Amino acid sequence: MTKYFRSGRLKQIPPYLFAEISRKIARARKSGIDVISLGIGDPDMPTPKHIIAELERAANDPKNHRYPDYEGLLSFRQAVSDWYKKRHNVSLDAAREVLALIGSKEGSLHLSLAFINPGDYALVPNPSYTTYRTATILANGFVHDMPLVEDNDFLPQLDDVPKEIAEKTKILYVSYPNNPTTAVAEKEFYKAVIDFARDNNIIVCSDNPYSEIAFDGYRPLSFLEVEGAKDVGVEFNSLSKPYNMTGWRIGMAVGNEEIISAIATVKNNVDSGVFNAVQYAGITALLNTPESDIAALNSVYQRRRDLAYETLTSVGIKARKPKATFYMWCRVPENHTSASFATLMLEKAGVVVTPGSAYGIHGEGYFRISLTVPDARLEEAMARIKKTMA
Repeated sequence: MTKYFRSGRLKQIPPYLFAEISRKIARARKSGIDVISLGIGDPDMPTPKHIIAELERAANDPKNHRYPDYEGLLSFRQAVSDWYKKRHNVSLDAAREVLALIGSKEGSLHLSLAFINPGDYALVPNPSYTTYRTATILANGFVHDMPLVEDNDFLPQLDDVPKEIAEKTKILYVSYPNNPTTAVAEKEFYKAVIDFARDNNIIVCSDNPYSEIAFDGYRPLSFLEVEGAKDVGVEFNSLSKPYNMTGWRIGMAVGNEEIISAIATVKNNVDSGVFNAVQYAGITALLNTPESDIAALNSVYQRRRDLAYETLTSVGIKARKPKATFYMWCRVPENHTSASFATLMLEKAGVVVTPGSAYGIHGEGYFRISLTVPDARLEEAMARIKKTMA
């Protein structure tokens, strides 16, 4: 049999976290376990009906059956611009400072391909969403980890980045509200990020898909709200979380015109854009979804957050009560590693939690749960955890 040798890039990339979780769930269910997965952040509630209706209308128009514009419909980009102005008071030129994405995951890869040469570095939070690391590796770059530790509210210490690394760095990733730690960042942090990026000629990429999932009156910032942000970086956002559109694959990159143009050049040579009907549905989501709908969605997640927090703390698990995201970031009990606790939960409780170590070495000692399961299943999962920990 012929052997096909994978590239050195692929050898550096571990199996994709959530693909591994899906395989474990499948094995457990095959053995007869009623598995409740709190592992993947995939909203369980349906996409709102007015968005689906617009998709149906646009899909029935033959004009939308052809190749879409690579950069996205100007009307979609204008809707993004209008939304940013209304939500964050950020002005964006729809034609030059907004780009449609097939979700922000591909944006990270295209950003890396646009700017990282072999030997260049990206500064990546650890723990973090795994795509920042893999996108850097696929562009033949190196990753320099920025530890996120609880004593610093899970914010990176930029002063700890060695000067010789900063000089070779092209991209700095930040993401608040944060996955997996649920931490949030305020203007003073972003001011420091902007100063650091300007001093070292580094591109900032703010990944902000949880900007609308927040509780107790908290309103997350956009990086672009801070003076000077557009000079040094871009922000990714997505329609996935606030509109329950994960499977629709539509998001946006916004900000610095030069950076947006470079990402677009890569996209033009790699993919053929977002289906126009999905973009029209995205316009409806951004411009025609009442704020009360988002508030109602968040009230569901807040109720689930409170249930999970009360249950976990009642059995001695130290959990953060998040201001935003639909996750809980918790310390594993004593005498457990992240992996051993996740195994215990699957084998004894039939509940999937994500080991913190899967997000990087500084995630060791923690686990993450997602609140994106129906209330009754979450209640059952909490009861099982409570029984297992008794």
